Amino acid sequence: MVMSAASAGSQDMDSPQRDALKTLQAVESRVLWLSTAIIDQANRVRPNPDGLKVGGHQASSASMVSIMTALWFHHLGAGDRISVKPHASPVLHAINYLLGELDESYLSSLRAFGGLQSYPSRSKDPDPVDYSTGSVGIGATAPIWGAIARRYVDGRFDRVGQGRQFSLLGDAELDEGAIWEAVQDPMVADLGEIVWIVDLNRQSLDRVVPGIAADRLQGMFGAAGWQVLTLKYGRLLNELFARPGGDALRVRLDSMGNPEYQRLLRCAPAELRDRLPGGGSTREPIASLIAELDDSTLYAALRNLGGHDFGALLDAYASIDDTRPTIIFAYTVKGHGLASEGHPQNHSSLLTEGQMRELAARMGTDVDAPWGRFPDGSAEAALCARAAERLRRTPAAGQQAAAVPTDIGRTPSGTGSTQQALGRALLDLTRQAPEAAARIVTVSPDVSSSTNLGGWINKVGIWSASERVDWFADDAETILHWRERPTGQHVELGIAETNLVGLLGELGTTWSRWGQPLLPIGVVYDPFVNRALEPWSFGIYAGGQSILVGTPSGVTLAPEGGAHQSITTPSLGIEQPGCTSYEPAFVLDTEWCLLAALNRLGRPDGESAYLRLSTRPVDQTLAAVPADPVARERRRRQVVAGAYALRRHETPKVTIAAMGALIPEAVAAADRLAALGIGADVVCVTSPDLLFRALQARRGLAEGSHWILDQVFPADRGTPLVTVLDGHPHTLAFLATINNVPATTLGVTKFGQSGTIQDVYRYHGIDTDSIVGAALDLTD
Repeated sequence: MVMSAASAGSQDMDSPQRDALKTLQAVESRVLWLSTAIIDQANRVRPNPDGLKVGGHQASSASMVSIMTALWFHHLGAGDRISVKPHASPVLHAINYLLGELDESYLSSLRAFGGLQSYPSRSKDPDPVDYSTGSVGIGATAPIWGAIARRYVDGRFDRVGQGRQFSLLGDAELDEGAIWEAVQDPMVADLGEIVWIVDLNRQSLDRVVPGIAADRLQGMFGAAGWQVLTLKYGRLLNELFARPGGDALRVRLDSMGNPEYQRLLRCAPAELRDRLPGGGSTREPIASLIAELDDSTLYAALRNLGGHDFGALLDAYASIDDTRPTIIFAYTVKGHGLASEGHPQNHSSLLTEGQMRELAARMGTDVDAPWGRFPDGSAEAALCARAAERLRRTPAAGQQAAAVPTDIGRTPSGTGSTQQALGRALLDLTRQAPEAAARIVTVSPDVSSSTNLGGWINKVGIWSASERVDWFADDAETILHWRERPTGQHVELGIAETNLVGLLGELGTTWSRWGQPLLPIGVVYDPFVNRALEPWSFGIYAGGQSILVGTPSGVTLAPEGGAHQSITTPSLGIEQPGCTSYEPAFVLDTEWCLLAALNRLGRPDGESAYLRLSTRPVDQTLAAVPADPVARERRRRQVVAGAYALRRHETPKVTIAAMGALIPEAVAAADRLAALGIGADVVCVTSPDLLFRALQARRGLAEGSHWILDQVFPADRGTPLVTVLDGHPHTLAFLATINNVPATTLGVTKFGQSGTIQDVYRYHGIDTDSIVGAALDLTD
C-alpha cells in the first residue's frame, strides 16, 4: 500500500472538519504568498534609485505563517494582545490585509518612506500593531509588562477587559538577557495571561545551530513556574510513528543533529530515501516504512513539524493553563514552503523572479497582480470575515488625567537635596492634587527606600495583584510599611533595570490602550541608567510616556568611588527623542521640573522625561527664590524652560553656567572673582536639552520657541563663558554658540576615586578653584 499525505492527515476527521482544515490551509497559503510578495516587491519590483539593499526576511516570515494563521483565523479574541517577532512583520501585515485592516496601497511599501516599517511598530505602522518589536528581547518581554499594566488599571480604575498577552519570538531571541531578567522576576509567575510561542526553527543569522538545547530551555521555564508545551511533530509523522518501523524513525529523528536534518530538507526524493534511514539497526525498518510512502508524502512527512501542523497547534492553544504563564516550543522549518527552505544561509536571502513565479503557480496567485483577495462567497473569504468580526475592538474612550499643579507653593529653606525633593513632592501632591496623585504609579528595582520613596510608599502602599499580609505591621521598629494590595501605587521589582523600564513603557501606554492615563515614575540609580537606556528608549518609540529618575548621580557620590559614578548621563536627554531631561540644583527647581514633566504624560502630544538628581545637601537660600508672585512665576517658567539667571553682576566680565550639584561651587567662584574685581553672572542650567532645542529653533533648524535664550543669555551680556557640571563637559559646550563667545568647559572625563566631595571635585577639576582659574584665563 502506498500512503499519501492527504489520506494520512484526514483519516480521523469528519467531513466538516476536513473542510474547515482545507479552508484554513488555503488561508495559510495566501498568507505565505502575501508575506513573501511584500518583501519581493520592496526588493525586486520597486524602483531603487540609490541601490542600497532594502532587505526583509522571507524565510523568517515563512516559519511563522502556520503559527500566526492558526492564531488569528481560529483562536484569538478581541481582548488578546500579541507581540510579533521582528522579522515576521510581513506576515502580520498580510494577515491585517486579509482582515480588512490594511489598505492594498501599503503592501508594496515595506521599508519605504512613510510605508510599512521594517519591524512591527505600534506608533508608525498604518495597521493594528499591539507591540513594537525590533530590539531583540525587548518586544518579546513587553506583553509581560503589558499584563501588569492592565492588572494595575483594573485594580485602581474601571476594568478594561480580559485577554491573553502573546509573544511570538524566534528561538535565537532566547539568547537575550532581557528574556531571563523578565522570566525570573517574582511577579511574573502569577501572570496566567502570558503565552509565549517560540518559533524553534533552529537557525540563527548565519548558520544552522548545531545544538539548540530545547530540553534545557524547557527545564528553565518549567523551573520558573511556567507551563511548558512542546510541539515537535505533526499528525502525519505521529501516524507514521505508530506503524511498523515508526519507533526507529522517531529514534532517528530525535537523535539527528539540526544540520543533518536540514540537509535532508534539500534532498531530492531518491537521495532522501537513501539518507533518511541512516546506518545501523534503524536503517532497515525505516527504509521499509518509507518504501510504502509516495514521494509527496515522504516530502511532507519530513516537514511535518508541530509548528506547521494545524492539529498540533490548535490542540496546544486549547491546552493553555490560565493560572500560570505558558510557553509553547513549536518546531518549525525556516523558509517553510519556499525554495530557500532549510538552507543554512536563507536568513536574508530573497527568491528570484523565477522562484516567485513557481511559488505563484503553486499558490494559485499571480506575480504581476500579487494582491488578490479571496473571491466573495468563498469559504476562505467567509473565514476572513468571521475572524475580522471576532477580532474587532471597540476604540478606547480616552480621558485626560487630572491636571497637575504647576507650583505647590512652598519655598524651601535650610539644606536639602534634590533626591529628597522627589519624595516630598509626591507626598505634597497627595494633599494638594489628590486626583492627579491617584494616577501616579512609582516603580523601583529594589531601591525605593534608598531613593527617598519611603514616605510615599507608606502613604499609598505597594501594588500587588492580590492582598498580602504585612507581617511587620505591628513591629514598632519598622519604618517602611510594606502593605501590598491591588490598590497600591508603588510597584517593586527585582534588581533588573531592564524590567523597570519595560514596565514603565507599558504603564505609559495605558492612556492609548485602554483610555486610562497613568503617570509612571521609575527610580533607578543614575550609574545604571545606561543599562536601562535602550529598552526605555524603545518604550518611548512605542508610545510609552513615563518619567525616569536617576539618583544619586555623578562623582558627587564621592565615597562610593568610580564603580558608582555616572559621567555620560547628563547628555542623554539631549540625544533621546521623545524625552525632556532635567538636572535641577535646588529642591524647588526639582518640584517645578517634576510637575511640568507629569503634566506632559498620558496625552497624544505628550512626552517622557528624565530627571537626574543628587544626594548632596545644598543650602536652599542660594536659590534666592523671588517673594513676589509674578517674579516667582517668571522664575518657574524659566526653570522648566531650561535655565535662569541665579546672579546678575552690574558689569559682568564672565558668565558661569553651572548645573545640578555644582551650583554651590559656581556661586563661591563668583564671589571670589568679584573680590578680584571681575564681575560674574551665574546661570543655573536645569535642562541642557531644552536649551539646545531653543538654540536649534532660533536657527530655524527645529520647531519651537527660543525666548529662554533671550532672557537668560541676552546678547548684551554675551561674555566669555565657563560651563561646569558633574558629568561630561560636552553636555554644556554648545552654550558658547548662543552668543559665539570664548568658553572653557569643565566636567568629568575619567573614572572617579573614593574620597570627600572636595577631594573628588579637585581631582576632576570641577571645584571652586578650577572654576576661578578657568574664568581668569578667559578674562585675562
